[in-house]
Parts: sequence; C-alpha cells; structure tokens
Amino acid sequence: MVPLSVAWDDIGGLVDAHERFLAGSMVESDVRDSVLDSWKRCRSVGLEPHRLLVRYTGDVALDERFRHAADPVLVDLTSSFADASMTIALCDGQGRMVERLGGDRQLRDRLDAVRFAPGFDASESVVGTNGVGTALAERGPVYIAGREHFADCLQPFACAGAPVRDPLSGRIQAVLDITCLRDQGDPAMVRMVREAARSIEARLLEQADLRERALLAAYRRADGHARDWPGQPDGLRPDLDGGALGRIDMAVLRAKAEELIASPHRTLDEVTLPSGRTATLLRRQVTGAAGETGVAVEARVLGGPRLRHLDMAPAPGETGIPAAPTGEGRLGSAVRRPAGSPVTHSTPAPQAPATTPVTAPDGEAAGAEGWLLLVGEPGVGRLAMLARRRLELLHDASVRIGTTLDVTRTAEELAEVTVPRFADFVAVDLPDSVLRGEEPEALGGRTSLRRVAIRAVRRQPHNLYDVGDTVEYVPSTPQARSLETRQSVMEPVLTEADGWIAQDPERLTPVLEAGIHSLITVPLRARGTTLGVVSFYRSLQPDSYEDDDLSLAQELVGRAAICIDNARRYTREHNTALALQRSLLPRGRSEQSAVEVAYRYLPAQAGVGGDWFDVIPLSGARVALVVGDVVGHGLHAAATMGRLRTAVHNFCSLDLSPDDLLTHLDDLVGRLDRGEGWAAENSPDSGIVGATCLYAVYDPVSRRCTLTRAGHPLPAVVAPDGSVEFVDLPACPPLGLGGMPFETVELELAEGSRLVLYTDGLVEDRHRDIDAGLDDLRAVLAGADRSPEDTCEAVLDALLPARPGDDVALLVARTHSLGADRVAQWDLPSDPAVVSRSRAAVTAQLAEWGLEELTFTTELIASELVTNAIRHATGPVQLRLLRDRALICEVSDGSGTSPRLRRAQSTDEGGRGLFLVAQLTERWGTRYTPDGKVIWTEQPLPGRCR
Repeated sequence: MVPLSVAWDDIGGLVDAHERFLAGSMVESDVRDSVLDSWKRCRSVGLEPHRLLVRYTGDVALDERFRHAADPVLVDLTSSFADASMTIALCDGQGRMVERLGGDRQLRDRLDAVRFAPGFDASESVVGTNGVGTALAERGPVYIAGREHFADCLQPFACAGAPVRDPLSGRIQAVLDITCLRDQGDPAMVRMVREAARSIEARLLEQADLRERALLAAYRRADGHARDWPGQPDGLRPDLDGGALGRIDMAVLRAKAEELIASPHRTLDEVTLPSGRTATLLRRQVTGAAGETGVAVEARVLGGPRLRHLDMAPAPGETGIPAAPTGEGRLGSAVRRPAGSPVTHSTPAPQAPATTPVTAPDGEAAGAEGWLLLVGEPGVGRLAMLARRRLELLHDASVRIGTTLDVTRTAEELAEVTVPRFADFVAVDLPDSVLRGEEPEALGGRTSLRRVAIRAVRRQPHNLYDVGDTVEYVPSTPQARSLETRQSVMEPVLTEADGWIAQDPERLTPVLEAGIHSLITVPLRARGTTLGVVSFYRSLQPDSYEDDDLSLAQELVGRAAICIDNARRYTREHNTALALQRSLLPRGRSEQSAVEVAYRYLPAQAGVGGDWFDVIPLSGARVALVVGDVVGHGLHAAATMGRLRTAVHNFCSLDLSPDDLLTHLDDLVGRLDRGEGWAAENSPDSGIVGATCLYAVYDPVSRRCTLTRAGHPLPAVVAPDGSVEFVDLPACPPLGLGGMPFETVELELAEGSRLVLYTDGLVEDRHRDIDAGLDDLRAVLAGADRSPEDTCEAVLDALLPARPGDDVALLVARTHSLGADRVAQWDLPSDPAVVSRSRAAVTAQLAEWGLEELTFTTELIASELVTNAIRHATGPVQLRLLRDRALICEVSDGSGTSPRLRRAQSTDEGGRGLFLVAQLTERWGTRYTPDGKVIWTEQPLPGRCR
C-alpha cells in the first residue's frame, strides 16, 4: 500500500506546496490540516528548512518505574520488525531521545547523519515536523512522510509517533516513534505505535494496582486484620444499630479523605456531615514490604452507628482489591474500573476495624472502633482532588457562561469563572468585527484585536494590556500561534518562552519579575470560525500548567466560544432589524409651524419591535400626529410597521378625516392578515398581524384637535398652567379586527399646550400595571413648564427601567396658533359678479402682507377657484388666504363633488382653468368637510418673506 502523501510527493505537488508555503502563499487545499498546522508552528518559531541547530543532552533517562513497564513492550515491538528496516525510538516528555532500537546499518547511519539519535532533541521547535516532536505538539498519534517534514534533511524518511501518558496523572511521560525510509512508509505504522503506547500505559496501571495492594496488605498486617469479612449480597444496605449514613454523608467523607491524603502536613480533620453528625478523620503513613509508601485514612462518626460490612469481589475483567468489604453503610466504597483505565483518585480500601483507638482533636477517645476509609498514594489523592475541582469548574462554567446575548458580557463571564480557581489572570481578546456582530476575518499574526475582558487576582494586571486596548500579537507569541494554527498552546515555563517576551520586552519583563510563570492560550473557535483568543496566566498558584489543565482550558473556551458566537449572531440580527426599523422611522423634523415637536424611540433589549410615530403636514397649515404599535418583535414587526406608516402617509395625502383614515388602515391590516396567513405555518416570524394606533389632527387656525384611536393608550394634554388630563377617547378595538366604527373626539387647545402621545411600553410592563404607569406619567408631566425636548427626557428618566422589556415611542407636541393677522377670509354669495371683488380683496391683502410678487398668480388662482365654485357647486362659498410657511389659498363650498384635472383639446373653449392652477402652484388638492369640500393650493413665499 503506497501512502497518499508519497504518491502526491512523487508528482511534485507536495514539493510545490512546501515551496509556496515558505513563500507565504496559501496551500490549505494541498496539505493535510495537521501537517499544515505543524508547518505554521515551525515558521512561527523561526525555523529554516535548510539549516537546523539540534541540541544534545548527554544524560537523558527515564525513571525506573517507566522503564520497567516499557522494556517488555519495546522488546516485543523490536522482534516484530526483525524482517523490516525500521527503527524504534523512545524519547522523554521533552522530545529528547533516550534509546533507539532496531533498523539495519544503512538506516541507522542515515539517521545518525541527521542527528536522530540518543541524546539529541527531536522536539518540533528544534527540528521541525517529525514523528516525535509533532506527536508532542499535537498530543496524539501522527504520521509524517517525505515532503511533509518541514526540514529538508528529514524528507527521505517516514515516521509515526505517539505519546505515552501516565495513566494516573494523564501527563505525557514519553514519546514512542517508528521510523523508516520514505518508500517503505505506511500509515498503518500509526496503529502499531499507538497500540505499543497503550500497552506501556496498561503496564503502568498494573504497577499502580500492585502498589495499592501492597499498601493495603501492609495496613492490615500492621493492625493484625488479615482475615476476610463475611460477604453480603451486593447493594444490600447493612444493618446499622444507630441508623444508616446517607449517600451524601459518605460522599462528603470520601472527598475529605482524598483531601487529607493529598495534604502532607495534616494528620487530623473534623467533618460536619449534612446529616448533622460529626466525623473525625485520621491520616496514617503506610509502608509496603517492597518500600511502597502511602497513606491510610481512618474515620469515626461521633455518636454514629456501629457498622457491619458487606463483601464485594471484583467482577470478571475488572481490577481492584479482591473481596473488598463494601456497602452503602460503610464510610468508603470500592471503585471498580476496567483494566487499563487511568486512576484519577485514591482507591478506596476495605473497612477493617482498627484496634488502635483514634484520638479526637480535643484529646478524648473518639469511640471504641475506628474504620478504614481510604488507602492510597499522596500523589493519586492530589489527582483525585484536582479532578473533582475541574469537574466543579466545568459545571459552574456551564451555568454561569452565556447568561446573556451580549458578546462582551459573555467574555467577562468566562474570565470571572476561571479566576482564581484555574488562573490568576485571564484576558479575552476579540476583533472589533465580532463585537459589531459581523463575520470575523481570518485571524493570524499581526491581527488587530481588542481586549474586551480581563480578570486578575491582584488589583493591577501586571503591566499587561487593559480592557479596551488594541493588541497586535507578533508571530512568535503563543497567542499568534494559536490564531495561526487554530490550536491551543501551553507554555509551562514562561521564562523560557522567548516568543512571548518578544511581544514587548519592556512591558513584559516586569510581568515575569512579578511572578507570572505559566501560560495557556486557546483560540476561541465556534462553527469553524476563529473569534479571538483567550490567555490564562498563573502567578500565585505554585503549580505550572500541565496536560489536564490544557484539556480543561480547551473545554472552557469551547463552551464560551459557542456562547460568544450565539451572542455575535444575535447582535448581527438585532442590528439588522434595528437598522431596518430606524430606516422606516421619520428622519429629521417635518416642515410645519402648527406644533413644536420632540420624539424618542428606544428599542427593547430583547429585540426590535414595531413601535412607530410620525408628524405629517396636512393642507391648511394643519398637522397630523401619529403613534402606533405593531404586535410582536423582530424583522416581521419592523417590516409591518413600515408598511403601515407608508399607508398612513398615503391616506393623509387624500386628506381623510381621522375616523376614515383608521377605517382604511383597519381594512389594510385585515387584508395583510388574510394575505399572509398561508405563511404562518412555514415562517416563525409571520402570522396574525395586530396593531394599535392613535391619530390626531391639529388645526392652528381654529386651535382645535381631532383625535381617534384603535386600541391605543390614551393621550395626555398638558395645559399651559401645568394641569394634566388624559383625553377620554372611546375605546375602539385594535386594527385588524374590523366591524366596529372608529369614533372621534374634538377639543380646543390653548396655545402652548403639550400633546403627549406614547406606546404602552412607556407605562406598562410585567412589574407595573397600566394604571400605575399612567399615574406616574401624570406626576412627571404636571406642573413644570418644559420644552418638548425636556419633557421627553423627564418622562424617560422617570418611567423607563435601565433595560426596558418592550420598545417605546414617545411624541411630545407643543401647539402654536396662526393669529388673525395671518388669516384672511371672505364669505361670497353665489353670484358671478363677486369674482372681480374677490380679486380686488386678494390684491389688497397681499399688499398688506408685503407679498406683491404673488399678486398676479394668486388673483388668477382665486378667480378660477371661485368661478368653479359658483358655477358647479352649491351652498355658500368662502375664500380664505393663510400666510404660513407657504401662501395658502382655499375656496370652500357645500358640494361633495371634487373637480378633476384634465387636458383640454386645442378646439375646446374651456377646461383649462384647473390645469393652469396646477401649473402655477406648488401643491393643490381637495379635502372633504362635514358640510362640503375645500379646494386648496400652496405657493412658496419669496425668500425674504419666509
């Protein structure tokens, strides 16, 4: 079988990829991910493929316990290669070769030539990609062949390496490697080296079992209790004279015993159990016949039961202490584990009654009998305690990380959970694009990151970058390597990490002097995307980071990365919906003089809603004030709000009365509901459309305001004297229900009154009913004579919580009036002779206002409109001029028929009057009144008169 990498190498593809990689080109599609990551690590430490400086150490050795477990496996593996030219290398946990076995003379000579020999360093940072160093860096089995080696001198070889771990601590004790010439390589070598490594690990575990048995035997010999205890059926609760100890009590005792085994300077511990009883634990040294050293922990429950023992022998295929007394009533329980599985806690021992009395802390006898709780080695007890703490930390992280959909807060939660239980200083760095909710760009060396969260045991974070600082990691730093290779990097001894100090020697040298000694960096990756990097530092904790810590850091960061990515995606969707909604809301202030307005819109924290408002100028210097609320949140609500606002604008252009406008709007919402009902089953963001609306029209000439509502909260009117009243509008149903007429209320407002319109999010939430909210609003509005802007600020400050649950729209309008000096009107009889008199009256009024420039066009407009009213309409005719932002000319009559603009033919004798009016004015139109209609026109004022 010819490996794929060799075949690819033969056609020159991998050679070309290696050269392109060194030149800085992209080669992701041409090289295996694990090999490419190794190449990136080699480049980050400055290795050159054609020039290596291999370190030599003369006294590299492994401890006797490991050699005792490894030697039989190496002998068997060497004999299996008797007919093949393959060499077996055993290296220590740093990658330095301890021993090399097998291989013909030619292969050994070629390996000696490249210094792949005992004493030389084969770590990846020294000789580049290879079976030993890359297996250490990847912390798993690897296969490297030919041009996949980073160094030129290693490319004639193929190799497979696998780390060998201590089954108790999980640390890498050694690396096993098989090497041959490239043409003889086969990926199956990985399976062989992995099985050999597992065999060594199984023998190490057997040694641990033998030590445990020896310690137990020594304890029983010392106390004279070598007899076996009578057995009972497995799982049967023992007969207790004073009541059984519960599972929680026994779990607490076991945990305290493991802590006592791991604490070399403590001999006694007093424990208050959840059941209320008190237990005393005694730590005793135990030495086996062959010199094995360990600790036994005896327990006594003061005032507790006299315990009987149960017997449980190991099941077939399991390891452990045979015929160990057990049961729920004893103070410890035997742990069954499959052969070859790692021991991460002290092995519980049988419960032999101790004849030597156990003395309580106060010097009194603890009781007649003591009970053996645990026997184990102090190092194993420490591992059990650390394992429990890691599990507790993972549990807390799953609960405390990701409580919000905020990127920064999630990063802060990760830092809070891990300090000081896992690290003394934690920093989380993210690109600005992630904070904005955007898709992050490819991260690598020199990528600009933002420090968004830090947490430190000490108040000052040792000169490291602070929150908000921009960080650009140089390629040699562990953080840059993590981003480049998308893998975690551990620096157990930070003083030896030259790449880290190269980031900023002046800033970071004091950091080392302050005591920081160990570092783990983990890339934040979720759904195939790198979101940033997390750095864990230790200074006050004496232990440096080890392999188990690296695995824990990866698990913590992996969970946080999913939460941060969820928050980023939510931020993107929220910003998109908010941008859509803001684009649909009014921009700036409309040009009108009837009211002075101020408004506020606040989106909800949970999501964008459908609240909206509008200020729409109408004919005759009037203005329409609108506030509405679409049911629901999200893009669907925002889009529906935009459609309703557009519809209101269109209906306003027809000068409909308030009740007619809401009737048309109600019909539109009903049609939207019926038209979109088919999508409700397929789209979670669509369904029944519901909305409320309040519509008000204010006329500055008469100072009268006409209001109507559809399921909306009542508006408030603040009189100039500071009194507040809520307008008692009829309770009409929300839009979309149909069938009910909308009623209007008309009231006269004094000049300077404030009309306050709002949505229900301002006065109602889950902690406050609407009546209480209205009372609070009345209290804020009363008394003070504020401007609309100040009114908005005061209302929001008083009524809104820090994080409103619903979006809020608020519109405050202070009324003005159009004085008599700016209004002129004439009642005209239905007599054609009055047309000339109306022209004369218009001329005189324009002269009084200083608008002589508009005399000709205004005379023509008034003459045409009055003539049409006399000829085609009925009832009294009225001519009115208004001087506002524009010159407004209105002619009203008692007919409900609207004139129609048409183009007269060249042979027609009439029909051109309304066409001329449209050409001479800026706008014109018709509005209907209860008594007839009004034809109106607007002309812009001269610049000096505005």
